[in-house]
Amino acid sequence: MQTIELGGGLRVTPVCLGTMTFGQQNSEAEGHAQLDYALAQGITFIDTAEMYPVPARAETSGRTEAIVGSWLRGQRRDAIQLATKAAGPGRGMGWIRDGALGFSAANLQRALDGSLRRLGTDYVDLYQLHWPDRNAPLFGQAHFDPTLERDTVPLAQTVLAIGELIRSGRVRHWGLSNETPWGLMRCLQLADALGVPRPVSVQNAYSLLNRNWEGGGLAEIGFRERVGLLAYSPLGFGVLSGKYHDDPAAAGRINLFGGFGQRYAKPNVAEAVAAYVALARSHGLTPAQLALRFVGAQWCVASTIIGATTLAQLRDNIEALREPLSAALRADIDAIHQRFPNPAP
Repeated sequence: MQTIELGGGLRVTPVCLGTMTFGQQNSEAEGHAQLDYALAQGITFIDTAEMYPVPARAETSGRTEAIVGSWLRGQRRDAIQLATKAAGPGRGMGWIRDGALGFSAANLQRALDGSLRRLGTDYVDLYQLHWPDRNAPLFGQAHFDPTLERDTVPLAQTVLAIGELIRSGRVRHWGLSNETPWGLMRCLQLADALGVPRPVSVQNAYSLLNRNWEGGGLAEIGFRERVGLLAYSPLGFGVLSGKYHDDPAAAGRINLFGGFGQRYAKPNVAEAVAAYVALARSHGLTPAQLALRFVGAQWCVASTIIGATTLAQLRDNIEALREPLSAALRADIDAIHQRFPNPAP
């Protein structure tokens, strides 16, 4: 599989294996099987996080990194691009680092120590801030709310702390996640001013139901500043696979874990999904093929993060991303997008 440069010399595959089901919906053996299969298909970019698996719980926290780590011991480390993420404050996860979740130098050092121990490696290729320390619209919130302001670690201190982790050799590159245009631009400015390497990526939700990256300023910043989008949830927690459209009681995370898919319970989501499902089937595609092919074909997407609970799903997802998106299909997608713009931000 070809590779692309995120920035700063970090080359990754345009498909990334997400692992957040490992340790909850997938056993260690199943996780290893997925990793082996992805690697056999040429996918060398692996994404995890200290809070995984999801839904986040004290009993399982860190289990995903441990599963990835036990697999990584049997691999040539320099052939894998390994990404993980540090959890931030404001999400009620007091079991992580005893609740010390602000992005201070001490907290990030402790977070990285834990991740490296579980992963069984002495460095990560991409270290990401899982969500902003500051008050920002997150995980389906559409608008900024100044009444939610709270004390946070100044962003300059966080950028300097990341610089120290890079200088230590334990982090090769860094990135952001669930970030806004202001946050990305400010991090770039601070990195330049403080002599710290720039962030090379932003891991944000991006799908047929959420194209906020394109129109809210992030696409232009990403293009002009050479910051790649790592698109997560390309299937919208399975909503875009059509399974809940066909059977509202279908097995899957949204039905398994109460409240997990709140952002996909908003007005116009069901109507938009119905339109995309019909479009896919009219072209002889599965809804999942349409959704994945769309994300993989977008110029603004550096790498598409895919996850699965079975090898069959993983195989189908990878194959879907190998195929191009026709001009006619793109035009039909854009017509639906005009009717239902970003129903699940």
